[in-house]
Amino acid sequence: MKKQEAYTLSIGLLAVVDTYLTATIFPVPVWVTFIAWASFFIVGGGVSGLVRSVASNLAGLVISSLVLLGIATFSEAPLFIAVLVGIGSAAMVQAAKVPLLSILPAIVWGFASTVGTTAVGGKPMTTPGFDNPALIAAAALITGALFGFISERLGDALTSKPAPQIA
Repeated sequence: MKKQEAYTLSIGLLAVVDTYLTATIFPVPVWVTFIAWASFFIVGGGVSGLVRSVASNLAGLVISSLVLLGIATFSEAPLFIAVLVGIGSAAMVQAAKVPLLSILPAIVWGFASTVGTTAVGGKPMTTPGFDNPALIAAAALITGALFGFISERLGDALTSKPAPQIA
């Protein structure tokens, strides 16, 4: 099977699994798993892509969690929120200086996924326990990266390899 068709089948089937799991037994935002899945491919795929994507997404998660904690602790005034988001954005750029985190969009996706999970879930970053939006986003980001890795492996396994040339 050609690579594009193999990946179509692999990603399509695993998207069904991901969507079903997140709607039933593993209630994390499916859209966050898809963002992390895409992040895996954007940073290069393979084992290195898995590590870099998870590290970058989680770096963004940590930065956004600190921003959200600052908002919850000090003020929800629009100007204060804007300043904290600016500081968080600058921190993401600086974090991208670390070679492991050098793909800045992957950090931003972790940041945005965490903010979105907080907004959609309606629970503040100060929520204790497993309902904490940072923990939910982290689980979704790691899950999505794993789906990326598995879909790549399955797609590669389904791809026809050219026959060896006899000289």
